[in-house]
Amino acid sequence: MNNDKKPQNDAAAEAELKGVPEEFLDGGDCEAAGGEAGDSAVAEALEGLRNDLEAAKQDVLYAQAETQNVRRRMEKDVTDARNYAATGFARDILSVWDNLSRAVDAIPDSLREDDKMKGLVVGLEATQRELEKVFKQHGVERIAAVGLPLDPNQHQAMMEVPSADHEAGTVIQEMQSGWMIKDRLLRPAMVGVAKKPD
Repeated sequence: MNNDKKPQNDAAAEAELKGVPEEFLDGGDCEAAGGEAGDSAVAEALEGLRNDLEAAKQDVLYAQAETQNVRRRMEKDVTDARNYAATGFARDILSVWDNLSRAVDAIPDSLREDDKMKGLVVGLEATQRELEKVFKQHGVERIAAVGLPLDPNQHQAMMEVPSADHEAGTVIQEMQSGWMIKDRLLRPAMVGVAKKPD
């Protein structure tokens, strides 16, 4: 019975030792042939394995860092796409806003008080307020301009106006409103800037 089990044990042992370098399998013979030569071969092999392990650890760390960077970039791209998806549409609809604002501003006071025209005036003003509300819902907001110092990141100076009442470089006139979408410039405000009189 012992003879039957012995070949199975040998096969199991051989399977476990499969892939182990030869110099480790015949450790007893190395010591018999010369202990120091066998020890140095084992030490070299161990050093090589340690170096391979260290290189593999570094590769894993680099791969993890790269994966994290890719994930962050993708999250930023998704956030930007969500935040700025309406940019093209908002830029196009600003001309509608401009025309509507001009129409409301051009209505004389006599027509505002006229009972026949009151409905039209109220409707235009309500449309303007609704459009402004929709802009705000999508993160599109008007840039403040008049009374502020010229900011080249938000204002585009179209002309200089001599003024003794205002400090030089102050925006005193807005020819076209400027707009932001979230924290990005959608359109700069076109403005007139005060300068000291000659």
